[in-house]
Amino acid sequence: MQSFESNGVVTAFEKTGRGEPIVLLHGGEADHAMFDGLAPVLAANFTVIAYDQRDSGATRNPPSSYSLADLADDAAALIGGLGYDRAHVFGTSLGGQIAQVLAARHPDRIDRLILSSTWKVNRSPLDVNADVFRKLAAYRADTIANASKIAEFFFPPAYLRARPELIEIFRGSSRDESQKARRGALLAQPVAADLTGFDRPTLLLAGGDDRLIPNAETFALACDLARVETRTIAGVGHVASIQAPERVAEAMTAFLNSNKKAA
Repeated sequence: MQSFESNGVVTAFEKTGRGEPIVLLHGGEADHAMFDGLAPVLAANFTVIAYDQRDSGATRNPPSSYSLADLADDAAALIGGLGYDRAHVFGTSLGGQIAQVLAARHPDRIDRLILSSTWKVNRSPLDVNADVFRKLAAYRADTIANASKIAEFFFPPAYLRARPELIEIFRGSSRDESQKARRGALLAQPVAADLTGFDRPTLLLAGGDDRLIPNAETFALACDLARVETRTIAGVGHVASIQAPERVAEAMTAFLNSNKKAA
């Protein structure tokens, strides 16, 4: 992996492909590896930058707390630091929240925006899907015993039966306790994320079988966006980039290409 340093954060990233740049923002408990299936498909048409956020993967950051705004600033610094005026941005789950704040704070760094399986910034997960997030909290008290139950909120059961090795993702974490604490505190910090002035083309993308974030929560973001499209990928759960990378890449590529003249 390559690295980029800004404001005391050494961000690890992988850069592949050729063409217009697209930056991929991973979910809360993941790192750039969640895009190992998606990035090679996109790389046929785009320069793909998949990076590790603070306290994720190989990125190194100070042991101080940070907010979604700080993570959005990291993304903006990475885009500029790699020599781009702006890039397409894809954010999924927590990465979609970071992408929203990036759009609000640094709109000129974004060419086109894709928000996948995410929800409005400053809205509590318990307001989004109370029953599921309460169950997840209980199951995470013993991830080794409950990994298969946790996995079913992220992938459809039938898909897990075909790919049981994915359950291992949920048995533990490579993060230490301080890293987990900083990541866990992110959503408790209110942050300004007004998208009403963001005028770049935006796609809201959801998996039809997402049990974690209801499709309605993702599509509700359309109310604040000036130029927006929505798309559902049938039969896919919360982690579409792993379950169906080709279908996600097809949806992304179609959106990005269709908006070239309109933008």
